[in-house]
Amino acid sequence: MKRRDLLKGLGLAAFATALPQREMQLWADSPAAAPASAPPPFAFNQAGFLPHAEKIASVSAHDPFGATFQLISEHTHSPVWHGNLGAPVLDAASGDRVALADFSAFTQPGTYRLAAQGRTSLPFDIGPDVYRDPLRLTMRAFYGQRCGCAVDLGGGYAHPACHMAGAFHPSSGRTGPLANHGGWHDAGDYGRYVVNSGLSTGTLLWAWELYPAAMRSLALEIPESGGKTPDVLAEIRWNLEWMLSLQDDDGGVWHKQTSEQFCAFVMPEQDTQTSYVIGTGAAPYKSTCATADLAAVAAIAARCYGPYDAAFAARCLGAARRAFTWASAHPDVTFHNPPGIGTGGYDDAHCSDEILWAAAELWRSTGDAHYEQAFLAGVDALPPESSIRAPGWGSLAPMAYWTYALAEHNPERRPSGQLRDRIVQQTNAVAGTLIARRKSNGYGNTLGLNDYHWGSNSDATNQSLLLLVANRLHPDPHAIDAALGNLHYLLGRNCFAVSWVTQVGTNPFLHPHHRPSASDGIAAPWPGLLSGGPNSHPGDRVAATVPMQPPMRMWIDDEGAYSMNEIAINWNAPLVFLLAAANSL
Repeated sequence: MKRRDLLKGLGLAAFATALPQREMQLWADSPAAAPASAPPPFAFNQAGFLPHAEKIASVSAHDPFGATFQLISEHTHSPVWHGNLGAPVLDAASGDRVALADFSAFTQPGTYRLAAQGRTSLPFDIGPDVYRDPLRLTMRAFYGQRCGCAVDLGGGYAHPACHMAGAFHPSSGRTGPLANHGGWHDAGDYGRYVVNSGLSTGTLLWAWELYPAAMRSLALEIPESGGKTPDVLAEIRWNLEWMLSLQDDDGGVWHKQTSEQFCAFVMPEQDTQTSYVIGTGAAPYKSTCATADLAAVAAIAARCYGPYDAAFAARCLGAARRAFTWASAHPDVTFHNPPGIGTGGYDDAHCSDEILWAAAELWRSTGDAHYEQAFLAGVDALPPESSIRAPGWGSLAPMAYWTYALAEHNPERRPSGQLRDRIVQQTNAVAGTLIARRKSNGYGNTLGLNDYHWGSNSDATNQSLLLLVANRLHPDPHAIDAALGNLHYLLGRNCFAVSWVTQVGTNPFLHPHHRPSASDGIAAPWPGLLSGGPNSHPGDRVAATVPMQPPMRMWIDDEGAYSMNEIAINWNAPLVFLLAAANSL
């Protein structure tokens, strides 16, 4: 991801590419590879289970193997369910030998423990609201990432306003100060990046549109709470306003606003480096990908904010139109860090997928045939059969296709039936692969062996997003189960029995690569943040100390291991989407 370019400076480039690839092939060829540590006795979703959804735990299968398990009430301390463990399987991604305890048929809300193999698990809940607080924490985490205002999450998680002004870097084509502030700190650093903000903000707005009951009732306790605009949209607007501030008068958008180098591990208000608006270094100075990202996101915003603030919605639509015009006139102005800049690049050699997404969202928001024609013209270059996959900041064609297909429900925006059929068929095909992959996975996720790279946990959430969209286009309960399977994996059903979301579950991770968590003097990290997760291609000095093992085991809970344990807004956003779906079942 964005810091991989730092590997050369650390002397780890070869280690982070060729060696892990060879090891990955060995693991794929030899599934009996043993992990460096024993698997946990029980691994399950520590936030709990919905009463009528699938409920499965992974149980370490040691010798001698006991073939049964019990569900014990925490209230009565008596068994309430007896079941048979599945036959032990060897999980290739972890090297663990596990058996599955499936108690999906048990639906009584309450608090329970599992008992099997002579051991008893920690307690967990079954209930209709088990994912309500995780949704609130993960969405409220964006407030914790705010730049340019005082933040107070309670419990000591607070800081005064930071980065209250900016300046133009020479690479932007401008000079002098810029009176802007706002946005979200991108990750564990204090940079702000339009490209990554694009997918993050778009994903959250999609969650607002697709899961309104779950999102509109969230009370986030933010400074804007109690106003006409619901809390979730008020929080998203904080980032939208900053994105809009980086649009030039000609419609183009500068790529990012960061210091020249990453700051030390200090609180945000202690970062006194100049916050520069950074451009491409040559005319036209703005980048195509950033501009098209703003066009897409502002077009979605025009739909979402209309009922609450018509003036802001109109402003967003105007910005989206201007940005699309600029991007169409400058389709290939790519970005690379100019000399002297060492912060994240988010460079992308191809911006056609961003333009495709912008065209689709503008058509869906306006019904203007011009935007549909632009979208259809881009289909030949990026057909759905080769473009639909789990999205990422550099892979946005899926978002374009899905928003086009989802417009089926708007009588004024009828997509081409033939193209929509192709989109649905290809989305279902990819979803089917993920569903099938999950069935052979001892911990129930949809990740393939090659998916354990930088930000693998975001791959899990974005694969769930794909599965949930597939279900929206063509209902399939197996797609829902697979999407929730990744949620179970992230919240404890993994080879570490750890919840990869701070302050969620009975055993959450503790040491994210996140400057406020490391600098505030509080032992527990800031709440609601998703770890990047296992990475079989170690990308920093701390991660490189992890012994080579099967890919799921390539993780360490250490703030220095940014290639394994950093947090990022584009990882939290699809987790919010997934939790919003889980709260809507």
